[in-house]
This record gives sequence, C-alpha cells and structure tokens, in this order.
Amino acid sequence: MRGFSLDQLDSFREVIALGSFSAAAERLGLSQPAVSQQVRELERRLGTALVERVGRRARPTAAGAALLGHGERIAAEVDAALEAMARHAEGRLGRVRIGTGATACIFLLPPVLKDLRRRFPTLEITVTTGNTAEMVRAVEENLLDIGLVSLPAAGRSLAVTPLLEDAFMAVAPPETDLPDEVAAADLARMPVLLFEPGGNTRRIADAWFAEAGVALRPVMSLGSVEAIKGLVGAGLGCAVLPGLAVRDAAARGTLMVRPLAPRLHRTLALVLRKDKPLHLGLRETLRSLRALGTPAEEGA
Repeated sequence: MRGFSLDQLDSFREVIALGSFSAAAERLGLSQPAVSQQVRELERRLGTALVERVGRRARPTAAGAALLGHGERIAAEVDAALEAMARHAEGRLGRVRIGTGATACIFLLPPVLKDLRRRFPTLEITVTTGNTAEMVRAVEENLLDIGLVSLPAAGRSLAVTPLLEDAFMAVAPPETDLPDEVAAADLARMPVLLFEPGGNTRRIADAWFAEAGVALRPVMSLGSVEAIKGLVGAGLGCAVLPGLAVRDAAARGTLMVRPLAPRLHRTLALVLRKDKPLHLGLRETLRSLRALGTPAEEGA
C-alpha cells in the first residue's frame, strides 16, 4: 500500500507494547522524535488516530487495537518471507512436496527419504498420500511438487514419466493350495478381499477379472494394503495385491504369494508440472526417485 511502511508499523507496535514513545525509541535504536514522526505518518496515511495517552502511558485507540491484530499477522508473514530468502542466501535446499499412494509411501519411499535426509539435512520434505486422481490434481494446482502415482495419469500441464512396473500377485493364507500361477477362475472359488473402489489399483484388478469373464464380488473392500494383508494372514480370504506390498511377506513365509496368469501389473510414474522450476532440492529428489527403477518401456 503506497505510503504505508513496515518501519511505521513496527514503531507503532513497539509504542503500544512498551507504553512509551521513549522506550520504543530506545528499543528501536531511534530518537524519540523519529518514532513520533513515524506514528504520526501512519495515522495520517490511515486517516485515524491510533495512539492515545492515558495518564503517562500510551495506549491504542479502538482503531489502533484493530490494527495491532493485523500488525501481528503482517510481522509473521514478513518473518516467514525473510526466513525463506535466508534459506536461498545460505544455500539451504528449500522444500519438496511429494504426493503418492499408501503402498509406494510404505514400500518405496523410506530408503529414498532416508538417503536424501543423510545427504541434504536442510532439505524439507513433506509426503501426502491419496489416490492417483487426488495426487494428480494437487500437482496440477501446484499444491504438490511431485506425484509418484500409478498410471493412467494425464493433464495438459503435466509431464508424466513412467518409472517402474509393479506386478500384481495372488496372496493367500499360508498352506493354501494355490497353483504356481493363479488365474481369475482359481480366485473366484475363494473369498476375495480387494482394495476399495475408486482408485487405479481397484480398477486394474476389476478389469483383469472382467477380461477373464469372472464377475467377482469381493467379500470385503478395504482402503489399506496392510489391513488386507492382515485379514488374509488371519485366514479370512485371499487377495490381489501389488508385488511391492508382499515381497517381505513372501520372503518370511507369512503369506502364500503367487504370480497371476495372465500377468497383471501397474506402472508407477513420476508426475510434475511442465513449467515447474527445478530448484536444487527438487532436482535431487527427482534424481533419487528416478533411481528407484528402470522405466517401464525399457524393463517390460
């Protein structure tokens, strides 16, 4: 706002906080006339009195009291802006906001984030989880910097880079009699648990069953891969889950894990805006994420 300065606002706030023009001047390292002039200029610019004397103490008028609330918020925003600029001036790497699904968050990101924290301790990373549509929309709206999502994902403003393929597996309680390769008809004879509708993972599984002519009605639909694994382990049914989520269980023998026939997979991809400025922290994060796997078109 023309004619309105932060110095004037600071002088006013100090006068009210200390109850004295002379005390405010001493704290600010100014002369008392200089502080008085700044407050008068502020009052003139705003067209109302801000300070009144009650006895020997300076107190805010009703308008001054209202301005104080705004002044606190203005000062906080200025401090935040200065802190942000200090990060650049001091070579700190800034902030990276990642959006992904729960499975990738649990089974792919931890070693990446640990390595980034080790190499770049000043890099601030936040992770948000949700389905592909939510994450892609947030990247488009610049609420997230990077999406690590399952395809399909598209947008005119987006660059989409396939990263790796994740094969789906049939998962059952230990000792279940499953063939070496599990078909949709094999699963149709058992109670099946699937991801809840609405996400790409469920759509991929539904399409696989439909192509085999199986009209499957899952006994349960859940939003958590860990919940599904727990229920399968408890003997409540079998499931079709991303391979990333069941590698450890297969190695430990806590679940029966078999490939599907025909093969079923999803492709994970990196999504970001085409016009996204790549500051150092974002470039390093992208480099680490790209190292997770061979692009699907090369690894198929």
